[in-house]
Amino acid sequence: MKKKINLILVLFITCFSVFGQLKNKPQLDEDFMDMGFGIFVHWSMDSQLGSVISHSLVGASDNYVNKYFNELPKTFYPDKFDAEEWARLFKISGAEYVVFTAKHHNGFCMWDTKTTDFNIMNTPYGKDIVAELVTALRKYDLKVGIYFSPEDFSFIHKQGHLISRKGPMTQIGANKELFEYDKAQVRELINNYGPIDVMFFDAFQSKPMAQYVHKIAPEIVVTRGEMKTPEQSIPGGAMPGPWETCMTMGTQWQYKPTNDVYKDGSELIEKLIEIRAKGGNFLMNIGPKPNGEIPKEQEERLREIALWMYVNEEGVKNVRTVPTIIKDGDMWFTKGKDDKTAYVFITGQKNWFKGGRRNFLLKNMRATSKTTASVLGQNDLVVEYWPENLPTTRYIQHKELLEISVSRAQRLYNNKIWHNPIVVKLTDVEFIK
Repeated sequence: MKKKINLILVLFITCFSVFGQLKNKPQLDEDFMDMGFGIFVHWSMDSQLGSVISHSLVGASDNYVNKYFNELPKTFYPDKFDAEEWARLFKISGAEYVVFTAKHHNGFCMWDTKTTDFNIMNTPYGKDIVAELVTALRKYDLKVGIYFSPEDFSFIHKQGHLISRKGPMTQIGANKELFEYDKAQVRELINNYGPIDVMFFDAFQSKPMAQYVHKIAPEIVVTRGEMKTPEQSIPGGAMPGPWETCMTMGTQWQYKPTNDVYKDGSELIEKLIEIRAKGGNFLMNIGPKPNGEIPKEQEERLREIALWMYVNEEGVKNVRTVPTIIKDGDMWFTKGKDDKTAYVFITGQKNWFKGGRRNFLLKNMRATSKTTASVLGQNDLVVEYWPENLPTTRYIQHKELLEISVSRAQRLYNNKIWHNPIVVKLTDVEFIK
């Protein structure tokens, strides 16, 4: 009888380990999918070097490692860091959430932690950056996200292990002391800076940390560690949500002072459109300078996105993938959660002069007797300095195609040419399957 009870217990534990994994709450996943656009911030003390964040420690000489851990914190002084300025810029860009690197793989903590001296308080700056940023984000109604690396080069180096991302003791599944250390740090972040909205665990073994957070703070949505988070790439087609693409503006996550090539604003906007049409969120990265300023090139792109989002965010937030074709030629599509509203993102249009009219054919939806059409951001009533031009958005339902006739009426740039995508809103349509 005792053996039978033990067998049942073993089977129960086994089943729970396979089928009883904790998950994000379904409503949290839905809320996350509604957000659409977030800002990723990669920043650590090695931004002073303009190097790849953390990874320069792998394969480094003893001298390099010693200087990195013991000397580099002594010169990290981001005296130009202004958390509110960051938050205002992120807010105007149209982002809904911000994910900040509280601790990257190097193990350097950007908050006032009691777990290690390798932290921001032991620099000339000597102030809690996480606390400052979290306060500013909340002031501007931005969701607070924390990036945390369970891999910790500083910790395993002190243990006497080789610094590597794939060494036998770099992962929390093999290194129990590291796992307990990470859990203590995550508890600090949640208890001292909560409520945290999003957590991103960057490790080859991130599931245990995700499970730990689900257990102690079930109102946090875990991204990496719980859902697909393709890095520097966009899936080939629509994927069921939630998922999130994280991508750099240039070629490096952290600040790169030279030899970088940036995507232009239009390319970033079109990546946002593609990701949303495929059902994901776009977590777009910036890398602040070591003094705390956001580089000019990155600010310029954020402000170009800001103007576009100010006009078109309705088609980006609180939307889902269409049930039929998500792309047709230069047009991408999203839909409202009412299943009757469509947003048509018209890309690839060159030299579209203010007041000009262009026609497009749609084969994946049909108008009804209640359908309306409009261009997001404009009132469809007037073209500046051109009163005889009536810019009303029109449509004609042909036998198999829906034709829309669109005027770019709103003057957004001084030269009267708008080179970024426009968005047409169609209500009460039927999607053709």
